[in-house]
Amino acid sequence: MTKIYHNPRCRKSREGLEILENSGKEFEVVKYLEDIPSKEELRNILTCLGITAENLVRKNEAIWKENYRGKILSEEDILNAMILHPKLIERPIVINGNKAIIGRPPERIRTIL
Repeated sequence: MTKIYHNPRCRKSREGLEILENSGKEFEVVKYLEDIPSKEELRNILTCLGITAENLVRKNEAIWKENYRGKILSEEDILNAMILHPKLIERPIVINGNKAIIGRPPERIRTIL
């Protein structure tokens, strides 16, 4: 089943959700700020995306700038930061089977539906 990691307060995430709604496909919505992904779930997302944890981080967030920027961090450190501060996770993320995409811009979501 298709899944979207969604932040309702984010315009790009809302646009991504609308693309899924208009696709006519069944999908699951994960409001990841409330239902924080586990470390294993994040690792699975990274595998599907084919990227490292650092590439999933929103580096312009104040939390990142104040606490993590410029530090030498392991993959584990970055995963822990995203679990502690889920706001750091890039959004929206759409997973369809073993493929995933970060919906920036949201139109990219159509490529995996």
